Amino acid sequence: MSTSGIIIMGILVIVVIAIVSIYNGIVSRKNAVERAWAGVISQERQKNNVLPELEKVVSEHKEFEAGILSDITRLRSKLGELSERKIDTQGLGEIESLMGKVQSGISVTMEAYPELKTAGLMNNLMREISEQEENVGAAIRIFNQNVEAFNEGIEVFPNNMVNGMLNKQARILVFSDTQSSEKFDYKPNL
Repeated sequence: MSTSGIIIMGILVIVVIAIVSIYNGIVSRKNAVERAWAGVISQERQKNNVLPELEKVVSEHKEFEAGILSDITRLRSKLGELSERKIDTQGLGEIESLMGKVQSGISVTMEAYPELKTAGLMNNLMREISEQEENVGAAIRIFNQNVEAFNEGIEVFPNNMVNGMLNKQARILVFSDTQSSEKFDYKPNL
């Protein structure tokens, strides 16, 4: 084999190794996104474990508005609909919005009925719900970081060419809380 044949063969080997490396990188980032989404679902389900206790306390106190109990029941139902197999940031947004509504409803009710504040169970539940919300927020941040890395990994050159030919993966939308972002006056010019 001639020197030019060896050089061409070497170049082809390097190109093949680069393509395989890029392909595997895209697959790895996609798996990281799916793993992060499973983490979000796991945190939401953990939060769901607290809700039966909250429902019990709410149903025991006749003074509570019936709407809070209804919202808690709807929240549990929506949490059950989330799937680890399908990334549904819109469904997650609805759940987070409903959770905010439940928390504010309970806070208003506790202000209206101060004797509930002294109930250790209610204080513990509210603290646990807040902690679960923080955990969900952390899981969402990790998910969004993985989505950003994945999207970047399929859009930069030459990864976009390998993705277009082999992986054919589409961008994944990051989770965004539209209800919270509507309250900001600033909107980036993206």
